[in-house]
Amino acid sequence: MKWLCSVGVAVSLALQPALAADPSGDRPLTPEARDAFVADLLTKMTVDEKIGQLRLISVGPDNPKEAIRDMIKEGQVGAIFNTVTRQDIRAMQDQVMQLSRLKIPLFFAYDVVHGQRTVFPISLGLASSFNLDAVKTVGRVSAYEAADDGLNMTWAPMVDVSRDARWGRISEGFGEDTFLTSQMGKTMVESMQGKSPADRYSVMTSVKHFAAYGAVEGGKEYNTVDMSAQRLFNDYMPPYKEALDAGSGGVMMALNSLNGAPAASDSWLLKDLLRGDWGFKGITISDHGAIKELIKHGTAADPEDAVRVAIKAGVDMSMADEYYSKYLPGLIKSGKVTMAELDDAARHVLNVKYDMGLFNDPYSHLGAKESDPQDTNAESRLHRDEARKVARESLVLLKNRLETLPLKKSGTIAVVGPLADSKRDIMGSWSAAGVADQSVTLLTGIKNAVGDNAKIVYAKGANVTDDKGIVDFLNQYEPAVVVDKRTPQAMIDEAVAAAKNADVVVAAVGEAQGMAHEASSRTDLILPQSQRDLIAALKATGKPLVLVLMNGRPLALVKEDQQADALLETWYAGTEGGNAIADVLFGDYNPSGKLPISFPRSVGQIPVYYSHLNTGRPYNPEKPNKYTSRYFDEANGPLYPFGFGLSYTTFTVSDVKLSSPTMKRDGKVTASVDVTNTGKRAGETVVQMYLQDVTASVSRPVKQLRGFDKVMLKPGETQTVSFPIDVEALKFWNQRMKYDAEPGTFNVFIGLDSARVKQGEFELQ
Repeated sequence: MKWLCSVGVAVSLALQPALAADPSGDRPLTPEARDAFVADLLTKMTVDEKIGQLRLISVGPDNPKEAIRDMIKEGQVGAIFNTVTRQDIRAMQDQVMQLSRLKIPLFFAYDVVHGQRTVFPISLGLASSFNLDAVKTVGRVSAYEAADDGLNMTWAPMVDVSRDARWGRISEGFGEDTFLTSQMGKTMVESMQGKSPADRYSVMTSVKHFAAYGAVEGGKEYNTVDMSAQRLFNDYMPPYKEALDAGSGGVMMALNSLNGAPAASDSWLLKDLLRGDWGFKGITISDHGAIKELIKHGTAADPEDAVRVAIKAGVDMSMADEYYSKYLPGLIKSGKVTMAELDDAARHVLNVKYDMGLFNDPYSHLGAKESDPQDTNAESRLHRDEARKVARESLVLLKNRLETLPLKKSGTIAVVGPLADSKRDIMGSWSAAGVADQSVTLLTGIKNAVGDNAKIVYAKGANVTDDKGIVDFLNQYEPAVVVDKRTPQAMIDEAVAAAKNADVVVAAVGEAQGMAHEASSRTDLILPQSQRDLIAALKATGKPLVLVLMNGRPLALVKEDQQADALLETWYAGTEGGNAIADVLFGDYNPSGKLPISFPRSVGQIPVYYSHLNTGRPYNPEKPNKYTSRYFDEANGPLYPFGFGLSYTTFTVSDVKLSSPTMKRDGKVTASVDVTNTGKRAGETVVQMYLQDVTASVSRPVKQLRGFDKVMLKPGETQTVSFPIDVEALKFWNQRMKYDAEPGTFNVFIGLDSARVKQGEFELQ
């Protein structure tokens, strides 16, 4: 398949040494040397020391650093997460090397999902780039900064396919599509791990959440998942498999149950499939507290039983609970857990430590003590240029009536909205070690762009929400949302006054980052009423209205689409978000992002995704028969389809040309189109290729993404874009769970989004 994109973002020169770094030490980093070393080490370890290796301890109020250091001394800790400074990491590793009996090094991990200190766009935004070179940049910079902080592993990438925008963690993934998520996840693993996770500026990945976490019922966090094996393997499993085939050393399991079995007690998932069928050799890690939760799931009777079930199911490392250390010794003594089972789990932990190069140099990601930065949050440690370039590619232009955009750098511009000057929110969820004060807001970005050439007037206009219950929820663990104490009307009046005196209004609306986060599921997808009231008041001024969306999920924006003259989806764009958004608003960068997920018209349409199965009575909008698969109370289909995104120029796509009308099973067919820039300025667009198995033994999706290519074209320029198709692109799991391609007719659709495509066909013989 052709999915590599033609235009990439270069990794800064500062990162180049990382790509060729060699691990120190004299033990060869080969499977054979590792297996011999670990086998010998296991013979020297006591039962308690083996159990200690299975404990993954979180630094926090329940486990202060001083207490953890005592546990380390006694060999009760295998790894640490939630500490991100070299000084703290070095002190804990020192405890191991100076005081523990066998001096087995710790590894250190953190949630580096879309950047460590430099925060890049959230994963939904990154997926909007449809550019794997941009993903490589994010992976390399993130790994560089994480390793430079002393970390060895990241809880990423998150490759849960999700088609329910109510789920808060949809912001962490790459969207609704199996193929796009697979390619994004695979590329992130390869770029973060580099040639070896032992390299000085590489980190080991831990793909998550295994499995099908994105399909929780009702979009409700931690809920159950129940689906056929056919759907599971066709739609949800491929991204995990791609990430593991790319070499991910870790797997973090999901908190949901899958067909009745919680992942932490599912031996079919963790042993039969993961290690047996897929041949995984790395480490499995429970999500936070998952072993304890087996009791409430109903698959374990009590804490001791939960430990027995988990380790027998194949859970190597227990995250953030004391159950393994408390109950495994008794289970081993009674014979309910065998020494072979304990050794297997400990072996997997020791194996990844070896692969990380820690047995050669426990301080390999720390460097000399004298090299520790005097200021952990120093500006010099950031990679702003890369963040700005990637963020620009993540922005999706949804509407541009009468060429409202790009804006002129002159006159008076009113910048309003509760998110226009929020440094915390523009970073998004899981922003790792990012510092809010170092992020660039939309207001600052616009001011930077215009300098003294235009007058900028700012008014907050509204709080993110006036619902006290929601504010209290968002501020439960940190003061994440700052509430303006003025009355809603006073804030709107100020914004309207600013708008009336301006030539154009730019309003930043959407969700506070905590509204699109773990444990932040929603029952509705509209903007909060406070923001809807603000938009209505701004619209009433008659001034051109540009809505800049900041959100971590698709929103229902029918009303806003009608009100806005221009609509720009920016997700949470990261540290350089404000500058990147301003680049697009003023035309210094021509937007090229495409939606990685469909936007519904209302919450009642969910799930709405492009690759659905057809029915015996499909809805035809040109002939809207009553007795078809449809809703009668609003327009059918998404407001904005998967793959959609506008540009400041226009493009045309020719009819599809196929190299042959037939394809043999061992052959290929190439599908091509000519893409022409018919506008007045240079721009990029994403050419997308979809396939449909017309007649098969089971109903197949109406179309499925199987290739994409991002191309840059000058005005009037034409480029031929080709996609080779082989039998692998046609295979699926059938009703008998056989993975194969069936002979027959296949439609080929090529276009600039999933809805507007040109069509060809060929026969698989």
